[in-house]
Order: sequence, then structure tokens, then C-alpha cells
Amino acid sequence: MNMWNPEIETMSRDEMAALQLKKMQWSVKHAYDNVAMYREKMQKAGVKPEDIRSLDDIQYIPLASKQDLREQYPFKLVAVPMKDIVRIHASSGTTGQPITGCYTREDLDMWSECLARLVVAGGGSAEDIVQISFGYSLFTGAFGLHGGWEKVGAAIIPISSGNTERQINIMRDFGATALVATPSYALYMAEVAEKMGQMDKLKLRVGLFGAEASTEEMRAELERRWGIIATENYGLTEVSGPGVAGECMHKCGMHINEDHFYCEIVDPETGKPLPIGEQGEMVITTLSKIGQPAIRYRTRDITRLIAEPCECGRKRIRMEKIKGRSDDMLIIRGVNVFPSQIESVLVGMKGVGPNYEIVVTNKGYMDYIEVKVELNDARLLERYGELENLQNRVRHALKTALNIDCQVTLVSPNTLKRFEGKAKRVTDLRTNK
Repeated sequence: MNMWNPEIETMSRDEMAALQLKKMQWSVKHAYDNVAMYREKMQKAGVKPEDIRSLDDIQYIPLASKQDLREQYPFKLVAVPMKDIVRIHASSGTTGQPITGCYTREDLDMWSECLARLVVAGGGSAEDIVQISFGYSLFTGAFGLHGGWEKVGAAIIPISSGNTERQINIMRDFGATALVATPSYALYMAEVAEKMGQMDKLKLRVGLFGAEASTEEMRAELERRWGIIATENYGLTEVSGPGVAGECMHKCGMHINEDHFYCEIVDPETGKPLPIGEQGEMVITTLSKIGQPAIRYRTRDITRLIAEPCECGRKRIRMEKIKGRSDDMLIIRGVNVFPSQIESVLVGMKGVGPNYEIVVTNKGYMDYIEVKVELNDARLLERYGELENLQNRVRHALKTALNIDCQVTLVSPNTLKRFEGKAKRVTDLRTNK
């Protein structure tokens, strides 16, 4: 299988551990010397950079939360003079103060290197014409994947998101062979292409999707409707953007760029490290970031690490697809519910479409969950017996998966909101949460 950087991607575990330790020691000292927040956290915990003598010693440095980073807005996390910063990105800030991401020229080179590896792992090459349907903005996704595809040598269509009919026309006219988008927007694009009667005129063969968690069922739906190989990649603004990890064509976990990111799994409640293979919250330390290092950043993403070798020949540790976020988990009458569990039931289920909305309400101290899902055929609304039967089937499938009863509302096709960026599936209307 093709690799962008075989020397790193097939490096032995011992060699990688030695490289990681050397870079971790540099990164911790760099952050300690130049970022007051990290220095104060370490001093309070009684830890000095020279105490990092092994990779396991990173656990003695306190975790950094999203709120910690928000409090440093906009540039208190920058570890170099601003004259050395050549790019500034930021998170959406939809749930609070945005978090900035600052890059030196060396950081941008590292970023494009990480993405080039993931592009090639996902089946991309210099022969491709790639349509990037992420929004070109402060969001890191579009520029990150752009840099990786550009480094590989592909021809890039930087179309951004939105204006979906034009997207399909450009995809047809320019002969795009690869698509970069969120899974939810890619699914909506497929709906539009089908309605336009353009699917048989398109040349897509691969899709690299990210920026939101998705399920295997969503991947199967994307592959079926587009006729492509779909892979997922992972990253976040706080540690650089996309490029932390990505799937190869075997689609059995995302290969981590371990020479640039050290990943731990911790217990979401206690913050204590968990062994490789156990599910918990991902914590990331950057090993190469100069402009804005991140030390033990808790992502809130729930996953596990996989140490077993991959058939592709890469020897990097992999991470499973994100199950959900610890701060997105819904607790309904004492039961933990992740939106991804609901998606797994609905996507590909006969009679209903893949778009859904989860509405959570309460009466007094009792929580209730409603799942709205679109019908595939509006005519079913007039056939009450069949409609009731389908509703009961969906309700039963959800109860089996979630171990909790949900109200199911079947709505007309194409009535639920579509998303050009990250999908927002949950509407939480509870009071006294």
C-alpha cells in the first residue's frame, strides 16, 4: 500500500518511543518557558520540565481543559513573538468563547506533512482532482486538508461549503475524483445530486470526511450513495486542526501521527490514565507545535487506542472512531445516551432517511427523549397502518440499542434541517439541567 513517509509510518515501536520522548521533553520545556498558563499549572503541581524522563511521566502534568484555553483568548497561549506567527485560526465559539490556533511557518509545514500522510492513506494521489467542501474560514478543516492535498500534488477545487447545486455542477464539469466535507454535508450533497439526476455523470472515487463524529452506518450510506471509498480523519483546532489521525483503506481505526502528537486515554471522571485498549477520553500533547503548543489537552472525545498492527504495514498506534463526546453525552433517566447510538440505528434502516433530530425535554424531574426522523416516501403519511408499523419498528430498535424508550416522530422527506458544516443533532429543551 502507498505511503507518503514510509520512514516514519513504519518506524519500530521502540524507535518511535525514543523519538516521542525527545520531542515531548522539548515541547514541555517550550510551553513551560513561554506560556504562563502551563508554567503555573506545572508549578502548582510541583512538576518541572526536567522531571519528564519517560513518556509515562507526562501524567504528572495537570490536564488542560477547553475552559482553560478559553481564558487565554486570544493570544496568551502563543509561545513565540507574534511576528513569527503567519496564520491564525479559531474554533467556532458556538458554545462559548472561541479558542484561537496560531501557527508559525514551521507549524504549517508540519501540518501539511501530517495531512499528506492521511491523504495518501485514504487513497488520494497526485492524480486526483479534489473538491474541498469545507468552509474556508477561521475553521481549520478546509485549509488543513488543502495543505495536505496540495503537498501530495493533487489539483484542488477550493469551493468551500454551501450553494449545493453549484457544487454538483462544478464536481461534474471539473471531473472531481475526491471529496472533502463533513459526513452530514456529503450526505446532503448526495441527495441533491440524485435529485438533479447527475450521479451517473460524476467521477468521484474517494471521500475524506471529518470535523464531526460519524458511525459505520453513516460511512456505509455515503459509500453506497456516492459509489466511493470513504475514510475518516481526526483533529481539532486546539492541537493544530485535522491531521492528528486518519484511516487507511482498511478502515480499521485512524493511524495517529505519533511523531507529532502524543495521545493518552484517561478516565473522563477521574482524569487518571487508562491502559491501551480501554475506552475513555482522548488527551493530546503536541510534540512539534512551535507557535502554540498544547500540553495534555483533554479533548472530551470518547475513543480507545489500538496497538495491534494494521494490514497496511503502518506501525502507528490507531484510534477508534469517536463514539461521542463526554460533554455531549445525554443522561436520560439515569441512562447514558450518545447521539451516535441513535445514528447507528437509523442510518440505512428501511423506510426512513438518514437525517434525524434528537429533542430532549423534561416534566418535573423526569427527562424525555424524542427522535424525529424523515420518511423516505411521503405517501406513507396517508397509509396509517404502515406508518404506525414503521414507527413501532423504529421505536423498538431504539429501545433495544439504548435500553430506554423514546418517542418517535416520523416527518415528511426533506423537512429536517441540513448542515453545511458540523451537524447539530441535539435540541436540549430541558429546564433545571
